[in-house]
This record gives sequence, structure tokens and C-alpha cells, in this order.
Amino acid sequence: MYKLTLAIRYLLKRRIAYFAVLAVALCVFIVVVVMTVMIGLVSSFKEKNHDLVGDCVVGTKSLVGFPYYEEFVKILEKEDSIASVSPVIRSYALVNSQGSERVGVEVVGLDPTRHGRATGFAKTLRYHTNDVARAFEPLQDANLPGCVFGSDVRLQLDTRGYSVNCFPLTAKGALAQLGTDVTNAKTFYISDISESGIPKVDGLLIYLPFDMTQKLCMDGAIKRASAIHIKFAPRVRLNEGCERVVSLWNDFKSGKADAAQNNLMDTVRVQSWKEYRRAAIAPMENEQIEMTAMFCFVAIVIVFIIFVVFHMVINHKSKDIGILKSIGVSSVNVIELFSGFALLVGLAGGSIGLFSALFFLKRINRIEDWLFEHFKWQLFDRSIFAIGDIPDRAEPKLLAIVFLSAIGVCIIGAFLPSWQAARQRPVETLQVNKV
Repeated sequence: MYKLTLAIRYLLKRRIAYFAVLAVALCVFIVVVVMTVMIGLVSSFKEKNHDLVGDCVVGTKSLVGFPYYEEFVKILEKEDSIASVSPVIRSYALVNSQGSERVGVEVVGLDPTRHGRATGFAKTLRYHTNDVARAFEPLQDANLPGCVFGSDVRLQLDTRGYSVNCFPLTAKGALAQLGTDVTNAKTFYISDISESGIPKVDGLLIYLPFDMTQKLCMDGAIKRASAIHIKFAPRVRLNEGCERVVSLWNDFKSGKADAAQNNLMDTVRVQSWKEYRRAAIAPMENEQIEMTAMFCFVAIVIVFIIFVVFHMVINHKSKDIGILKSIGVSSVNVIELFSGFALLVGLAGGSIGLFSALFFLKRINRIEDWLFEHFKWQLFDRSIFAIGDIPDRAEPKLLAIVFLSAIGVCIIGAFLPSWQAARQRPVETLQVNKV
């Protein structure tokens, strides 16, 4: 009982202990706020990339594409583990409206209904979110050929339509049309705007109907596609689903060993959405890892702060230690006394920092709105971070880890001074110098 009483007394009576509590609270506050926002940004970015491509992609990076995709789609649709399948064509084109400069874009040909079931395509549409089947119906005339622009594509809205100039390729990768006119051109009318929330995607893509893209970009008697996007049934785990698709593709590819253009199937890869979008996701994940490493160094700084504070406290309480040991208190009990003191510092600092962080996070978006209203300044540039509100929901796991780490850091920092205090001899600490 005396150990708890003395630990509480040291915490309340020694002003330097307030400095230790404040240091712990400040670090907990910073870690919780920054990591909550960072985790929220990374999670949101991953979710948007997942919605963009679905669960799994069977595809090639080659602009030539691969043949017999229709047969493989039928095989996939028979699988109970697969909920939806959507073939797409990817190519490049030059786009311009009347009197404007041409802009280079990536063309994605798809069936909006199938793609909406296999991916989160429907959620990105501005006008046809609840009716994705009509995504390619222009608002002025549903009979005209429509196209969907990424929200950041550098083209002005023009109701007169846009000329889309594609470069059709043969199965060997050569231009299908030579001479002065090497492109297939067709006029499309804007039917919707896609906002995926990924700037590098929204600024480069335009979506066209699958059949029209097939005619504009893929030359040859055998139809070709660039990728097949797959959504698994809810009960299917990602790795298990991808392994099943790999097995199906290998069997299908073996069965086409003697078919024409079978060499194009050698470049096809089966990837989960994480692998397929790795180039985009990895930098964000690396930033999160680097941020975590930086906060580990902050924890080391706190260890030294606690060490200095406890060293000073023990030096001022050397006579108290001598008296305790002279009446039979063991060295272990002395260590437990100051470890309890460190525990109280960690509990107090961690609690203050935790509640302060939660209070701040609850109001962080209002604070940003106020700063923008009065000073035209935002915490996050929306052209870089495609977010609406700043993430403000702290995960219980993060709160628990940070709180327990704060306590652990305090106990570690106090251990060496506590051990030195336990080694003190009463005869030395209670000795009175002669006058």
C-alpha cells in the first residue's frame, strides 16, 4: 500500500513529474492524430483502387490484347466462386472537340452493366450511379454514341461531340492502317463524368462502349481484349479465388496450344487487385511505414526524457530511499515503487493525450473549414489527396497500441534510475556530514 501512496505523492508533489506527463501526452496526441489521418488516407486510397478494378484481373499490358477471351469468360461465369466478370479493352487515342487541341488519353472499352457488377464503376458516375446501363446514353440524345470522361481530363465540355482518333493494331502489333490516315476516328458525345477519386486515373481515362472500341482499336477476324475484371462471391477469400482463376487460365491456355494467335496468351497474367495496382498503392504504403518508423524514434526520445526526470527525482529522494531500506524494504520493492510511479506517469500522460487527440479529431474537419473560410488554407491539397473530409475515425487497435506503448516507454525509461536507487546503501544516503 505504501508503494502506491508514495508513487501518487511523487506524481502530485514533484513538479518535474508534470513535465514527464506533458511530454507523454503530447507524443500520444501527435501519434494518434497523424496515424489516424494517415491510416484513413491509405485505407481510402486502397478502397478506391479496389473499386476501380474489382477483385482479380486476367490481363496483359500489351496493347495488342489476347484472343479467345469470350470462351474464357463463359468458363469463369460457370464458377460458383465468381460473382461477376467484365472484359475490357485498353488502348490510347487522341481526343478533341471542334476547334480545340488534341489531347492524348487512355481509352477503356467496356460494357457498363457488366463492369458495374464486377467493379465499383457505377459508384464513380456523376449522373447514372443508379442506372449504370445508361452510362453511354448522352443527355441530349440517347441514340447518339456516348462516352464517359474522367473528371480531370483536360477537355472542355462540348455538346457538339468529341472526335476520338484510335490507332488500330493487328495481332502482330503493327498498325492496321498505313499511309496518311493511320487512325480510326469516330465522334462521341459526352454522357457522364467518372470520379474515381484517383487523380492519375481521372485525368487520363475516357470510357467507350466495348463493341465500338473493339472496332476502333483491335483489327483482325479474331476478337481480342486487354483484360477480364472479376468479382468473387462474398464468401470467397481473395487468395483462394485468385488461385482458382490461375488454375482455370492455365488449363484454358493449354487447351489453346494449337490455336491461331495463341502466342498472345503468353503475356497474360492473373493478378489480385493489390498486385494489379501495386505501382499506385506501394508509395502510399511506404509513406505509412516511414511515418511509423519516425514515431518509433519519438518513443526513444520519450525514454530519455523519462530517464532524466526519474534520475532527478531519485537524486532528490535519496534520503526517502535510505529510510525505506533501513526499515527493511527490499531492493525489489524499491524498483516496484518507482516502476509504479512510471506507470502512473504513463497512465496520466497517455489518457490526457488520448482524449485530447479524440477531441481534436472530432473537430478536425470543422477546423479545416474555418481555416479555409478565413485564410483560404487547407490541411490537405485536394488535387493531390482526392478526399472529401479528412479521416477522423481512430481505430480501437491503434488507440490500444499507442496507449500501451506510452506506458511501456515510461516503465523502460524509469528502469535504470529505479535499479540504481535500489542499489543505494542506507548508510551512505543517511550519512550526515560533520560541521
